Amino acid sequence: MLALVCPGQGSQTPGMLAAWLEVPGVAERLRWSSAVVGPVGGADDDDALGADLLTHGTTSDAETIRDTAVAQPLIVAAGLAAAAALWPDGVTGDVVLAGHSVGELTAAALAGALTPEAALVLVRERGRAMAAAAATTSTGMSAVVGGKPEEVLAAVEAAGATAANHNAAGQVVAAGTAEQLAALAAAPPARARVIPLQVAGAFHTEHMAPARERLAALAPGVPTADPALPLLSNADGAVVTSGADVLARIVTQVANPVRWDLCSDALVARGVTALLELSPAGTLTGLAKRAMPGVELLALKGPEDLDAARDLIARHASSPQSPQQPRSALA
Repeated sequence: MLALVCPGQGSQTPGMLAAWLEVPGVAERLRWSSAVVGPVGGADDDDALGADLLTHGTTSDAETIRDTAVAQPLIVAAGLAAAAALWPDGVTGDVVLAGHSVGELTAAALAGALTPEAALVLVRERGRAMAAAAATTSTGMSAVVGGKPEEVLAAVEAAGATAANHNAAGQVVAAGTAEQLAALAAAPPARARVIPLQVAGAFHTEHMAPARERLAALAPGVPTADPALPLLSNADGAVVTSGADVLARIVTQVANPVRWDLCSDALVARGVTALLELSPAGTLTGLAKRAMPGVELLALKGPEDLDAARDLIARHASSPQSPQQPRSALA
């Protein structure tokens, strides 16, 4: 069984799409994604300085693509394009999907719970709304690496911050105001390091309530379908079988913690034998090295990894009784 995982914000890098444009069909798909999303970035939603995803993925610098309104649609579009290079007609086989934070939108589209159009529109609105929410208060996130779990959580709480991402044993991401994160850094848990992250807000906390409300207002008009492949929720690692439930969880997770540790546990419990991380890859395979021992790992960082990815799929996901093909996922 293959785990197909989709990374979240912070995985983007300058020029991440440049090499992918040489792969047949990828440039066309990215142009289509750009047409759906429209210009992203700039001072406000209608700013003429906004650029398309192809520009941001090839020539924009690190500071530009750090912008939440740019990074989130860029990451989802990259994941959908990479998946299409491997499964042109939709993901099939013994595959279970999961996405970290904004990557949950990528995973939902690949599982057939959302159309690609719906996923791209939602991520555009999600990125804009989260950027706007972050602009109201000086907030951020810091990784807490090491320490005993109970002592880490106690230190985060004592500082007034929130444990926003439970990524793995020994890695929790705290989120809060600048003052709360400074207090945490001044009184870190024993045998732990507090590392400030280059993100623009306290994601997955109540600071993002306005963004959650924005998505909740859009949700009633979003078409959904029941996933055609097993899809894990990053809220608790549970398999979500209802398209409506997938969408509801995507809305609420904006202001609630990500439990990637529970997703990793669930993948191991399901008997996953290999994990393939879609582009822009590296973060989730890094976490899996410790959380999923014995599982074969591959980060699909660029087109040079496609042959290895196809081999991994052939060895771990091929099945004569594959689930129904989710044509809506990549059509």
